Amino acid sequence: MRQDIDRLMEERNLDAAVLSGYVQGNPNMAYMLRGADVSGGIVIKKRGETPCFLYSPIERDEARATGMTLINQAKYDYVAILRKTGDPLAARVELYRRVLAELDVQGEVGFYGMADQGASFLFLQALDQALPGVKVRGEYVNGLFDVARATKDAEEVDRIRQVGRLTGEVIAETVAFMRRHRVREETLLLDDGSPLTIGVVKNEIRRLLAERGLEDPEGVIFAIGHDGGVPHSKGNPGDPIKLGQPIVYDLFPRRHGGYFFDCTRTISLGYAAPEVRQVYQDVSDCVDAVVDAIAVGVEARILQQTACSFFEQRGYKTVASDPQAEEGYVHSISHGLGLAVHEEPHFSDVPSNTQTLQPGHVFTVEPGLYYPERGYGVRIEDVIWIDEQGVVHNLTELPRELVVEL
Repeated sequence: MRQDIDRLMEERNLDAAVLSGYVQGNPNMAYMLRGADVSGGIVIKKRGETPCFLYSPIERDEARATGMTLINQAKYDYVAILRKTGDPLAARVELYRRVLAELDVQGEVGFYGMADQGASFLFLQALDQALPGVKVRGEYVNGLFDVARATKDAEEVDRIRQVGRLTGEVIAETVAFMRRHRVREETLLLDDGSPLTIGVVKNEIRRLLAERGLEDPEGVIFAIGHDGGVPHSKGNPGDPIKLGQPIVYDLFPRRHGGYFFDCTRTISLGYAAPEVRQVYQDVSDCVDAVVDAIAVGVEARILQQTACSFFEQRGYKTVASDPQAEEGYVHSISHGLGLAVHEEPHFSDVPSNTQTLQPGHVFTVEPGLYYPERGYGVRIEDVIWIDEQGVVHNLTELPRELVVEL
């Protein structure tokens, strides 16, 4: 949470943190700017002090929503610096030198943001050489702001819950849309007699999202048959919607500049083969088994172990017994959810992952079993929140139903 940043800085021996870049694709910047509708800038946080935001003068009104101490970037006249140096890298280094000197930033300083890796390397290397009183620091994993974002306060959870409610509405309305179509030879048809396709359904999903003010920056997964057996296949737009073929519907929208939700349901129109019904029941039971294992202090990797053990006891292949498996259970059980659709905490079952579940964590539980050569895959995904008292809540209100009657 934001109130943990000073503590986290102290633990990392950081005297200051500098976060820069555009907001788009930069969840840490969006986090610190508290949803202010600005394109980007520079945030400077000294330990124990209110952060400063260097904003563009064309966004001066929007910058007020950040609640930070505001500094107009124009006062440093970057264009004049660039004219004098004739070198964009040298000019940027000089800009930061002036800013950090004016704010009396010294000591161990961490740098964060989203930028080209090569450009960042050259900039930070040059900056470290130009500032004798500053030691430039970086973090490869578990970065300062990533860890702060991992635990959500009540306001953040409320925003996630609101997006979750709307996500459930879109999924339910999508199912209702398909049910309104007539059927011939087990294929759903449009009014002109042509097949209802994945592409047409996705267009309807986009319309439903837009009606609710939701964005789909990552692209919805709506995959039928063989494609549903490939976990990240988004589906072939030309594939017709047929009865009895399982559809993996994974929707992970967000509100503009805000928080994501992530929900997957597997549905089969009209009927489902007995094999698919059994696999679906086992996946649903696995969701319950993993949720039952969630508690404050539990190592995050335990959830992956729980899922693998559960499936192997029921005779399925998993990545625990075969890391190269392409059928059965082939991915991780969970990921953190917030301003990015994938964020901390992480759940990979490796010894270096020592993260434990804590109050404020919001994350998915999404077991699945995949058999593309058999023509199906099954995944169910819910979003879980651990509240301040350690109580586990399922934020996904949508029921689990495999067969959708027509």
